[in-house]
Order: sequence, then C-alpha cells, then structure tokens
Amino acid sequence: MKGFNVAESGDGSYRLLAILRWVMVIIFVSFGMQKFTPQSAQGIAQFISNSPFISWLSVFGLRGEAYVLGVAEFVIAALLAAGAFNPVLSALGSLMGVVTFAITWSFFFTTPGVVKWSLSSDPMAWNLTGEFLFKDIVLLGVCVVLLLASLPQTIVRLRMR
Repeated sequence: MKGFNVAESGDGSYRLLAILRWVMVIIFVSFGMQKFTPQSAQGIAQFISNSPFISWLSVFGLRGEAYVLGVAEFVIAALLAAGAFNPVLSALGSLMGVVTFAITWSFFFTTPGVVKWSLSSDPMAWNLTGEFLFKDIVLLGVCVVLLLASLPQTIVRLRMR
C-alpha cells in the first residue's frame, strides 16, 4: 500500500530495524509454542483470570485459553514475517504485537501479589513473577518501534532513516 514501509527495503540505520522484526518473529513463535504445553496453561491462568482485558478467555477453559493465545501469537509471528515483504502486514503484525505486550505488561499491575507497593524505603518491590512480566515493557517498545517504522511518513514524521 502506498506510503507504508518495510525496513528490509530501507536505507542506513532504518534497514537495521529488520533485525528487530526477526527477533520478534522468533519470540512470538517460541511464546506461541509454549502455550500448547500444560505447564504454560497452568502458568498463565493467574494472569488471565485477573486481567480486565482478557479474563473472558476463561470461557474456553484452562487449556483453551492458552490455545487461543498461542494461535494469536503464531498469527502475529506470521504477519511480522510476511511484513518483511508487505508493509501493511508489517504494520498490522506490529500493531497486534503492541496490543499483546500492552496487555501482558498490564498483568504486572492486575495480578495480585506481583507487586508490593509501600511507602517505606522500597516503594515498589516485585517478586519473580513481576520480574518475568517486567521485560514485556521492552518487547512492547520494540513493537511500537516496528509499528511506527512501518507507517507512512505522513502519519509518522519522526520515522528513522
């Protein structure tokens, strides 16, 4: 589509964004594969049940909600991969990645016991689950960069070149 962009056909530092695309493809494929294991289904249940955004997935049952998320992650990986050749698919996959990681990063705040807020010397402390979730802010940022890089310059004037 006219005006949309693909890093792989860009110049200079813009072309290097292709590295981020392929890293995200690998991440989404690996996350998607994990959703088809019983351990992963058990592990994500607490996040889903406490999420105001995706708690409705419980209608599919414990394994079903994990399967739905796994399929979604495979679709995102496929869109990002196809996005190397089609800029609209690049933008769509990146947008879906943004939504995914915005939701998963919200688990940091919506899952009870992950963060302990206090007025003491340690105002925000999180456990291992919190550490696991906190990395999603970086993945969210990567998807935002890929999305902005895919959009037409008329929409994003600060796109890297």
